[in-house]
Amino acid sequence: MASEQIGYRGPTACAAAGITYRQLDYWARTGLVEPSVRPAYGSGTQRLYSFRDVVVLKIVKRFLDTGVSLQNIRTAVQHLRERGFSDLERMTLMSDGATVYECTSPDEVHALLQGGQGVFGIAVGVVWRDVESALSQLHGERIDTGETLVGPNPADELARRRNRAV
Repeated sequence: MASEQIGYRGPTACAAAGITYRQLDYWARTGLVEPSVRPAYGSGTQRLYSFRDVVVLKIVKRFLDTGVSLQNIRTAVQHLRERGFSDLERMTLMSDGATVYECTSPDEVHALLQGGQGVFGIAVGVVWRDVESALSQLHGERIDTGETLVGPNPADELARRRNRAV
């Protein structure tokens, strides 16, 4: 099934991105990374995140782990959102700790490195593959029917019961 037809609930998105549910909830409530498939509509509703949302969550986590401020991360995520998250897989995000730069070619990366100050990079393609691998072991949900898509663990009785109840 195409990744655009699958959504991931909060706990699954957290597991794949390596964040806590508290972080996920805060980032959604403050607009940093909102679920693009289905937002929460009050008590009892479940947010549903797309694959790209989970990739962005993992990117945010990596930036936080390296000391980039949440304000600068918000600016970077807003930039990605304005671009429509297109070509994420071929992008490298660089930061000197104060500013986040988007590099789409090796020449741009090289120019940043020649500035002489310490920078670090996040190859989004690597994050993309990490998230793909993590999500392949977890459960997704069909966007159109709500059916739980069971990962490769056939011993998951709860997921099998959910599918029978639909």
